[in-house]
Amino acid sequence: MSQADTPSPRPAQAAVQAALAAVHGTLPFADRQDFTDAERGFLGTLPDAAIAHESGRSVWGMADYAFLAADAAPDTVHPSLWRQAQLNCRHGLFEVVPGIYQVRGFDISSMTLIEGERGVIVIDPLISCEPARAGLELYFRHRGKRPVSAVIYTHSHVDHWGGVKGVVDAEEVAGGRVPVIAPSGFVEAIAQENVLAGPAMIRRAHYQFGPLLPKGPRGQVDAGLGKTTSSGAVTLIAPTDLIQRDLETRRVDGVEIVFLMAPDSEAPAEMHMYYPAFGCLNMAENTGKNVNNLLRFRGAEVRETRAR
Repeated sequence: MSQADTPSPRPAQAAVQAALAAVHGTLPFADRQDFTDAERGFLGTLPDAAIAHESGRSVWGMADYAFLAADAAPDTVHPSLWRQAQLNCRHGLFEVVPGIYQVRGFDISSMTLIEGERGVIVIDPLISCEPARAGLELYFRHRGKRPVSAVIYTHSHVDHWGGVKGVVDAEEVAGGRVPVIAPSGFVEAIAQENVLAGPAMIRRAHYQFGPLLPKGPRGQVDAGLGKTTSSGAVTLIAPTDLIQRDLETRRVDGVEIVFLMAPDSEAPAEMHMYYPAFGCLNMAENTGKNVNNLLRFRGAEVRETRAR
């Protein structure tokens, strides 16, 4: 079937319109605190978060989501999804607390940066290299150039490690100059999801996240966690240091980090982190303003809530 033969999106049926209209009377949409929170700490961004491959091919951008500027949700989109989609349009570099920064809206996930004694610790370098590199360069623009002193993966999903070669050279890791820290079982979990089940999961992920749908109120609006997935170069550098047990502590580039094991939660191999000097707790994706995705369309391992 050619693109010209593809049927156009249809209007919402009357029953759908009525069901979505009824939602407005049950949830506090007048509460705008989330929008205030989403802007807190904003330092700067790229125009439309436009990021391209070296060939010029676009791998990420927000321009196609301009339709979300409309306040009222259309009758084809659940009002809560519309609100979440508007919140997920915020992009750029944000200060969490002095010394901890996040790059948001450059991929479906966020990249965290912690300033150490010698350089910057990069946590969860997004799905692909181009957005991760653009996010790090945005950080340098606002906070000054400094070396990447360590990389930490909170868990085994690709949106938390795929862009690693956009922020660090594999030779620096191999030479022992930059440690790469991950939870125990990290490599095995990646092999299960991206090698053994990889082809099927990649196809099914297109149904879950809808990256091939046209952007718009009758097409792809948002993926809940973020807009959609980036389409740049996916890479991996294996961990050099595995966290094996609960409450292990490392001093990484002068920053004390207490690791809290969280296996079989958001991912089969996962951990949280507490940074005592900053008074901050990093819960990876185990806390958030989304319903926990227990049974993923893409075929990832079922999250057994009764075992937690």
